Amino acid sequence: MKLLRSLLVSTFCRNRRLHVSAWKNQDKKKNVGEVAWIQPTGFDTGIVVYNPIVKSKVPLITRNEGYASWYMCGPTVYDSAHIGHACSYVKLDIIRRILVEYFDINLITMMGITDIDDKIIKKSGESKRDWKELTRFYEKEFFSDMAELNVQQPYLCCRVSEHMPQILQFIFQILKNGGAYVTDEGSVYFDTSKYQAYGKLGIKETTAPCTQGKRNGQDFALWKAAKPGEPFWESSWGPGRPGWHIECSVMASEKFGKSVDIHSGGIDLAFPHHENEEAQSCQHHGVSQWVNYWLHTGHLHINSMKMSKSLGNSVSIAELLDKFTADQFRLFCLTSHYRRGVEYTDDLMAASVAILKKVECFLDDCNNYVNGTLPEGNVDEVVILQSLAKTKSVIQSALAGDFDTPKAIREITSLVTLGNKMLHSPEEEGTVRNPAVIAALANYITSTLKSFGLETNTKNTQKSSIQTADVIDDLVNLRRDVRNFALEVKLKDKRLLEACDAARKNLSLHGVQIKDYGNTSTWSFGGARKT
Repeated sequence: MKLLRSLLVSTFCRNRRLHVSAWKNQDKKKNVGEVAWIQPTGFDTGIVVYNPIVKSKVPLITRNEGYASWYMCGPTVYDSAHIGHACSYVKLDIIRRILVEYFDINLITMMGITDIDDKIIKKSGESKRDWKELTRFYEKEFFSDMAELNVQQPYLCCRVSEHMPQILQFIFQILKNGGAYVTDEGSVYFDTSKYQAYGKLGIKETTAPCTQGKRNGQDFALWKAAKPGEPFWESSWGPGRPGWHIECSVMASEKFGKSVDIHSGGIDLAFPHHENEEAQSCQHHGVSQWVNYWLHTGHLHINSMKMSKSLGNSVSIAELLDKFTADQFRLFCLTSHYRRGVEYTDDLMAASVAILKKVECFLDDCNNYVNGTLPEGNVDEVVILQSLAKTKSVIQSALAGDFDTPKAIREITSLVTLGNKMLHSPEEEGTVRNPAVIAALANYITSTLKSFGLETNTKNTQKSSIQTADVIDDLVNLRRDVRNFALEVKLKDKRLLEACDAARKNLSLHGVQIKDYGNTSTWSFGGARKT
């Protein structure tokens, strides 16, 4: 007991006092201390993350060295996802990649799929489609959309409808612990008055009415009594279906047990969903803290309002990908911090397109310089290697500081600007070409962007056959010879030059970008915006 008290005192944060309950059994006193968040014991990853409970950055410590569990709230599959959802999942995918690629953490990710819910039942009735067929359709569409956006699938995916025995057992244990009650109609509610730490994520009071047999407004449903015509499952309390919050607690607990390293979702899920998950899970497992770290992504706004189907201002993922590539949208997500809201505007998307284009063109130039087809360049090896080392250090620090991807992208673009200046500076007398250092620069930029989930479209990475590349080579070489001939003709042959310009323009429509350097021409796949 002395050791426990010592731990609680050492982790007391910013005078934000909330009671933490520990249930050794029903009859013992619940309050064992007054803390907002308990820093876990284990292995320091070298990362700090924002903690919404103490409202400051704290060390990210995993229970096991080199391994972490991560539960992410998945979709409620009753309709198509929009880019507000996509923005959240892309940002969390970036963090997932950073943890694996930069910090060598064996990350086991799990996503819960809500396939039974009020919205699903309503949509099923309106569309006259069976709820199972409806949810499987939208689940498949969701993962197809995520694949288009290069969002990695979770290691584990679980459906609520396939976990009813576990849900019933979970609720039974909470009732046994004295943390819930059954109403006359057969619903089961969590009793927040018996859980003194309720509100640890920042919101404790609610104006919700005491209806349907609830004892107070904060109480929430663990089990909802069946209504006529609705899908239901049998239970000890009568036919019904689970409440929304219990679903995630049960599925995550089944795979990860009584402690989860990381739990994520949009900021709108912090209350009531995540608050209620934490409360019922702590009550069930008899622990003071179920989730050690909560990650919440900011909202995507349009015209200064949260993007939402109910507001009629949503943009579908299909509509997004008709105008922009997945890389362009991902860069848009990278240039805003994951915790902050961001406005979706044409100007901001255009800025992301421009940055990506600049990087891709630079990588193409690097490739051409290394291959000897870019004749100019005044490369300073010492300056590049010093800048490269500095950039690596700054980016590593930025990512360790609550995943500051905007800073990382600024460092990358600064490195590109430096390299561009050298590649396109007039070659001075006595300058020695240095393809190796340019290759090292390009390799670092490419691998860094790849670690964020970007797949830059350069000549070497484009998914085209060798035969196609050979055909383009021959065509570009023919155009080069014709152009050089037209330039050598006295007074120049304008018709041939116009034809060469037209050929370049037409090829650009198919993603082939041609650059002329004096008597030399190079080409690359440009990754142009879709039309």
